[in-house]
Amino acid sequence: MDSPFLSNTTLSFSSSFSSSPLPHLFPSVSFSPVRFKSTQRRILTVRSKIREIFMPALSSTMTEGKIVSWVKSEGDVLSKGESVVVVESDKADMDVETFYDGILAAIVVGEGETAPVGAAIGILAETEDEIAEAKAKATSKPGASTPSAPAPTAASTPAHPKSTPANAAQTVAEGRRKTVVTPYAKKLAKQHKVDIESVVGTGPYGRITPEDIVAAAGISPSKTNEGPAVVVEARPAAPTKATVVSSAPPILPPPVPGSTTVPFTTMQAAVSKNMVESLSVPTFRVGYPVTTDALDALYEKVKPKGVTMTALLAKAAAMALVQHPVVNSSCKDGKSFTYNSNVNIAVAVAINGGLITPVLQDADKLDLYLLSQKWKELVEKARAKQLQPQEYNSGTFTLSNLGMFGVDKFDAILPPGQGGIMAVGASKPTVVADADGFFSVKKKMLVNVTADHRIIYGADLAAFLQTFSKIVENPESLTL
Repeated sequence: MDSPFLSNTTLSFSSSFSSSPLPHLFPSVSFSPVRFKSTQRRILTVRSKIREIFMPALSSTMTEGKIVSWVKSEGDVLSKGESVVVVESDKADMDVETFYDGILAAIVVGEGETAPVGAAIGILAETEDEIAEAKAKATSKPGASTPSAPAPTAASTPAHPKSTPANAAQTVAEGRRKTVVTPYAKKLAKQHKVDIESVVGTGPYGRITPEDIVAAAGISPSKTNEGPAVVVEARPAAPTKATVVSSAPPILPPPVPGSTTVPFTTMQAAVSKNMVESLSVPTFRVGYPVTTDALDALYEKVKPKGVTMTALLAKAAAMALVQHPVVNSSCKDGKSFTYNSNVNIAVAVAINGGLITPVLQDADKLDLYLLSQKWKELVEKARAKQLQPQEYNSGTFTLSNLGMFGVDKFDAILPPGQGGIMAVGASKPTVVADADGFFSVKKKMLVNVTADHRIIYGADLAAFLQTFSKIVENPESLTL
């Protein structure tokens, strides 16, 4: 029998008895040369814990972030949960915390620079002995930069590089380790059948930009004094440059002489993306005049208590939405619509460099004074770019008020994922006639609502506006 404990060991049991009257209590064991299988000894080694600090996704629409400022410097000791860097997302500036204790060994992405979501922006070492290794790892990252590094010289990053094919091929080979391409550049590459792997990126961290794709496709730039772009020879299957030039129209019109091109901020890019998405929704618009004499009188009473006109309008809209839930619904897939259980009024606010819509959550349930106080807090956070995602992306209906600027009438663009947006004009004295032919002067404002016609119909919107008008013209219920 083979023992389960010893391999290559023979155990033999004797079947005879000795002359002793008693049998052997144990079997006789004859050993053949015992051979133990050599087993590998597991040597436990403690590996250095060098971790990367990644660019986080601060919102569902964020694809890249911009480093506003580093709260900590290289060499600082960090504790778990401590703020390390401030990142600008598409809507707000947010503090990013570390998940581990350690030492900030190297900063990969400097202040004012951008990086895609998931890219390493810093290196964290566990001990001082690992700092040198962490710094070496940081310098090996494509496009790695630290605040202490000297600014790039004209020779290292020229506006129009002049590289030999060998250098260009080397650059491409290095870039293949992690090729970063902007979405628009990918689209252009597919359109013009350009091999991305053969393009040298001139953007931050070696990123391939639309200009790189245009240059690789052989499309002539608008300016004649620009030098040739560095392009690696395309694969044989790719079309020739002459074919591309003859078949593809210019990507962009030539700039107007004396004009200045300013790139979008992350917030402006997010607004642009949302506005383009809204074009896919079939919308219609309905206007309704509302008498505001009673509302203006109420406002004069509650204004000293800190109540704003925005809070009054938001409260009135929320109360009307409760009675017309279809206007508070949303359609996101084109196949169904959702009745939202909460009435969250998003209010458009213009801030420096963009537009954002802080959300008054459960506006129908909040007291008018509490609602106004909440609104002031949201505005302060919005202007400081400190809104949390749930404070700007949870709206079910949007209110845009340009009446404070004297605008009589305007149409608002429907935000993606919502059923309607209300555009409020200025309240102005208007001559009106009653049923008996007597004239009087009343203050009226024109309200226009843009709605998603897939889920909201004309009769629905008309009934909602009638309810909203009654609440505004008899505003006592707003203070209850």
